[in-house]
Amino acid sequence: MIPPNTGASDWLGLSARVAVVTGAASGIGAAITRSLAQAGAHVALLDLDAGGAEALAQEIRTAGGTALAVACDIASEAAVARAAEQVNAAFGPAQVLVNNAGFLRAGGLADVSLDDWSRVLAVNLTGYLLCARAFGQGMRAAGQGSIVNVASISGLFPQTGSGAYSASKAGVLLMSRQLAVEWGPQGVRSNAICPGMIRTALSAKFYEEPGFEARRAAVTASRRIGEPQDIADAALFLASPRASYINGAEIIVDGGMANMLMDMVPRPGYN
Repeated sequence: MIPPNTGASDWLGLSARVAVVTGAASGIGAAITRSLAQAGAHVALLDLDAGGAEALAQEIRTAGGTALAVACDIASEAAVARAAEQVNAAFGPAQVLVNNAGFLRAGGLADVSLDDWSRVLAVNLTGYLLCARAFGQGMRAAGQGSIVNVASISGLFPQTGSGAYSASKAGVLLMSRQLAVEWGPQGVRSNAICPGMIRTALSAKFYEEPGFEARRAAVTASRRIGEPQDIADAALFLASPRASYINGAEIIVDGGMANMLMDMVPRPGYN
């Protein structure tokens, strides 16, 4: 890992800021965590995977950064409260929260079990609220803070077989705007990122099929699959004081896929 930036070139203004990332042990969360640490932030890594979170925290500390791993199920109000206490004791109140932890269960609305539906919403939506309340309390008291909610392109466009997940991410988008309206007057910003197709460990098997990556890339304007760092770069900017007048926004990071609808419509002589 690149050593943290704590000098005069701290353009983002994140040096020594306390940042909490949920789902921090892998994928998009790990990329965001590393980027925050490289920007000089003091990072708290919340994840169900305590071992993975600690391994990444140790990597950051070895590189000269400041990091704390906290085992946490964000769907549990008591667990989130304990995590907030740990972070406060170690670093002080959070100034940045990146709600990123996610849970996926495939299934259409006619078939998804109520247990799966409830668990998806408990993690993807209620968990975000619990973390916003627990870590946003200090932000509101201080009169400043930034919350970045990682939603999904699925929250904007329905997808067959993704009933619970899409509904949960749509809820995240509205909740993110609601937080902006309610907490903006107290100095707290809330913005959302909608990732498109991002290569993570969860999707790695998809790309083992010959030709699959090329077919997916073809439906993006950028003609490539996104990487976790693409989301991390957007999250870092939204978390930073450089985005101080951005509040209640939804940033689509999908390589232009959302703009490709008309190109997918069959037209003689074109496709």
